[in-house]
Amino acid sequence: MDLLFAIVAAYLVGSISFAVVLSAIFRLPDPRTYGSGNPGATNVLRSGKRSAAVLTLLGDATKGALVVWALRSIGTSELAVALAAVAAFVGHLFPIYFGFKGGKGVATAFGILVAIAPMLAAIALGVFAAVLLLTRYVSLGSVLASVGVGIAAVPTYGQTPLAWAAVAMSVLVIARHRTNIQRLLCGQERRVEWRRSQPPSATTESTPSPNPSAAER
Repeated sequence: MDLLFAIVAAYLVGSISFAVVLSAIFRLPDPRTYGSGNPGATNVLRSGKRSAAVLTLLGDATKGALVVWALRSIGTSELAVALAAVAAFVGHLFPIYFGFKGGKGVATAFGILVAIAPMLAAIALGVFAAVLLLTRYVSLGSVLASVGVGIAAVPTYGQTPLAWAAVAMSVLVIARHRTNIQRLLCGQERRVEWRRSQPPSATTESTPSPNPSAAER
């Protein structure tokens, strides 16, 4: 019963979409109605409000880490922590509060890794930063970082529940980027722009772009 409660509670926390909530607070368009239609930090950045995008990124990462830290603080078993971590991550992908249509989970997965496997978090951040700086493809950085985590998890932490949780999240992140991967292979993926994003127009606010940017969280 305690294990079930931990999993359900973690899923409900993970289902909080900071992109949607913060956009409402900042009186910005709903991120699901413009750009990529993805409720994540990068789509919020397209609104032109960098502070809202940064807070979205921090919120999505922090909610995953808090689930792990909270359960560990009360002496929950490693298996329960691992299952709850995955539940929080799945909550971000399929949030019950928002019609089960969530983001791609990169920030939430990173926050969880910081809490359960700091070395894997460092690997993910290093790979992501290097790929982003070299190519300006956020999706490619996210995918390759996930591949790195998936490969390194078990050799680094052994066949433990937390290592397998990291592997599961890596696989799900890659799966959520399947359309980005297709666009990368076709040479149609857009690179991230370092200059300030322009607010979405009336047209893009109502209909998600058919060719979203790679940088989706």
